Amino acid sequence: MNDPQQQEKRRFSRVPFDTRTTLLGPSRRWESHLLDISLKGALITQPDNWPGQMGDHFTLQIELGDHADIIITMAVRVAHIEKGHVGCECVDIDVDSIGHLRRLMELNLGNTDLLERELSVLWHTATRPTD
Repeated sequence: MNDPQQQEKRRFSRVPFDTRTTLLGPSRRWESHLLDISLKGALITQPDNWPGQMGDHFTLQIELGDHADIIITMAVRVAHIEKGHVGCECVDIDVDSIGHLRRLMELNLGNTDLLERELSVLWHTATRPTD
């Protein structure tokens, strides 16, 4: 996804990150791999025999490298499926996981001002009243 128009539309920086992930459904789990992550979601490899479709909801667990005891857990909605990849939009994340995600982004972006702007956008988007 190196399309310049797609990059311009993005409001959140993506960080390439290679680690194991697990998608959890109501009665099944599928192993996958993280390709990249942002404050708003993640791109993973499409799991084998995974029946998911756009709009479906799952729980995504992301293991942080060698520290399998540190896991980012988020409720996600499938935003797109293409070329063996699944785009997951974060719809809910717990306080511990957002702390781990923030630290991961901070370390990989190397720009705390950019991270603070993105967190501000995320906060204002999440707290905006809906009609």
